[in-house]
Amino acid sequence: MKSFNIQFTDKTLQESVQAKLDNLNKPKGSLGRLEELAMQVCLIQQTLNPSLAHPCHLLLGGDHGIEREGVSVSPREVTWQQMVNFTRGGGGVNMFCRQHNFHLRIVDMGVDYDLSGVKGIIDQKIARGTRDFLYEPAMTEEEFDRAIQIGSDLVDSCAAEGCRVLSLGEMGIGNTSPSSIWMSIFGDIPLKDCIGAGAGLNNDGIRHKYEVLSEALQKYQATIPQPSAINPLIYFGGFEMIAAIGSMLRAAELHIIILIDGFIMTACALAAIRLHPATQDYMIFTHCGDESGHQQMLNIVGANPLLHLGLRLGEGTGALCAFPIIDSAVRMMNEMNNFNDAKITKYF
Repeated sequence: MKSFNIQFTDKTLQESVQAKLDNLNKPKGSLGRLEELAMQVCLIQQTLNPSLAHPCHLLLGGDHGIEREGVSVSPREVTWQQMVNFTRGGGGVNMFCRQHNFHLRIVDMGVDYDLSGVKGIIDQKIARGTRDFLYEPAMTEEEFDRAIQIGSDLVDSCAAEGCRVLSLGEMGIGNTSPSSIWMSIFGDIPLKDCIGAGAGLNNDGIRHKYEVLSEALQKYQATIPQPSAINPLIYFGGFEMIAAIGSMLRAAELHIIILIDGFIMTACALAAIRLHPATQDYMIFTHCGDESGHQQMLNIVGANPLLHLGLRLGEGTGALCAFPIIDSAVRMMNEMNNFNDAKITKYF
């Protein structure tokens, strides 16, 4: 696996940031979470005047072998159909990227369809979907390394354009299944508490999903009794999910703000944190979605999400919805006057 040099944010600047916050013409602490966000962003960028320049959104697509076991209500062709739809501007992710001026990159990491001729899709296909992890590892170590590298390279291309804030989203039918297993493994939570309806399974569907994933997890544990942090990623992950992890790690290395979306991207964030704990300093957990277990996964990393809107679309839409709150925190630091300049008596 590619190595990353990720440092915890330097807290030396914290006192200066707090002093600036406390001297803005407002009661001390009166802007609540905005002040917490401002502190985090300032420490990430090591400045008292942070920037959200050239925000980028990576939409990563890939199919999953486990989908063939009937663990999702949606068929796998929805993955490629939606990928094409995104190029035409018709998805939820498109709408929010337009609204908040994010540069959208649509990336085929492993969709089970030939998208090479579709304008607007970056072709990084590793294979036409992962293998069925009920019977074998989802990918090889070589494929894992390649997906990590691609994710890292995508961030480099964003950074070269001046990106200071990165949002991540996914498109892949069946990807709640590996997310649930990662949650169970990394969070030491019973698998049954990690499985939800995904795109809309009924109770029978959820029960079947649990039976399939439970069998797969038992086989994995018998095969790899002492796993490293990487083993569950190779065995269960999707190419789009591994690329997301690579993107998160590289963004943290470059001191880029990382906006974490819903259940799948939180599972990827959890994996990234297990690989490099300092990565969490650069992450803003944007919302708690409607997928069963998402709040528990946020609790594992001690995250306090910005929004609770019952979202479960994926694509990174929740992260994009939360962006204006982060923008407000940065504008507060850069545009709000202080007591001295405004000639207002400090009233606290």
